[in-house]
Amino acid sequence: MFPRPVAQRSRVVRIVYQLALPVALFLWLLPLIGVAVTSLKPASDLAAGNYFGPPSHLAFSNYADVFTGSPIGQYIWNSFKVTIPTVVGTLILSSLTGFALGIYRFRGNILIFFMFVAGNFVPFQILMVPVRDMTVNLGLYNSTLGLVLFHIAFQTGFCTLFMRNFIRALPRELIEAARVEGVSEFRIFRYVVIPLMRPAIAALSVLVFTFIWNDYFWATVLTTSSATQPVTAGLYSLNGQWIAQWQLVSAGAIVAAMPPVLMFFLMQRHFIAGLTLGAVK
Repeated sequence: MFPRPVAQRSRVVRIVYQLALPVALFLWLLPLIGVAVTSLKPASDLAAGNYFGPPSHLAFSNYADVFTGSPIGQYIWNSFKVTIPTVVGTLILSSLTGFALGIYRFRGNILIFFMFVAGNFVPFQILMVPVRDMTVNLGLYNSTLGLVLFHIAFQTGFCTLFMRNFIRALPRELIEAARVEGVSEFRIFRYVVIPLMRPAIAALSVLVFTFIWNDYFWATVLTTSSATQPVTAGLYSLNGQWIAQWQLVSAGAIVAAMPPVLMFFLMQRHFIAGLTLGAVK
């Protein structure tokens, strides 16, 4: 029923696998390698048409020019102002809703859960016009608060699905024992459930942080000025008025990619534990 591991296949299959894996990895990394090489090219190379060849010399000054010649520092700060409150708000709401839907048995439990899940299947392009009109009517257009509130609302459905399934897998005996001792439901949530949910919280923190930080669509739909635009939307400003400064755009893209990469490596152990907990009996 399940495919056999490669180590148990024939010698020919193992050789093909060992040859194909580096090729596939190189092809997958090729765009990133291209961006990294372009970020180190001087402007003269690109003006001369050297788009794919090695740089004539390494122009590390491109990274300095990104910060001195553009407001990328403000864009990065805007991304943190959007991403961190979104992660915190999403985790708080999804933990509470996951606890309620995973622990309590009441009429409409499954219906409410399906409503959270159904939101994940709505193509976000369909929501562009109504969400923009709603933020304009509420006075939240082109504001950090409007972007944060939308992301919290849009990410809570997936996080609730994750939290609810995680909480349902916890031993109910712990909760019942706390109830017998007369512990309130909120204290059960705070002192019994939350400590057991740390792997799931860590995994969702990395996922949501990456999703929001890398968002480009809503950053361009709901914001317009450098005072509110995240770094994904602000990278376009690194281009000149008359010429495309791809070396600066590439350097800015590398800088913008650093925070989620660093967070993943810092939280890697908890992230993998949260995704695989319960996978094996």
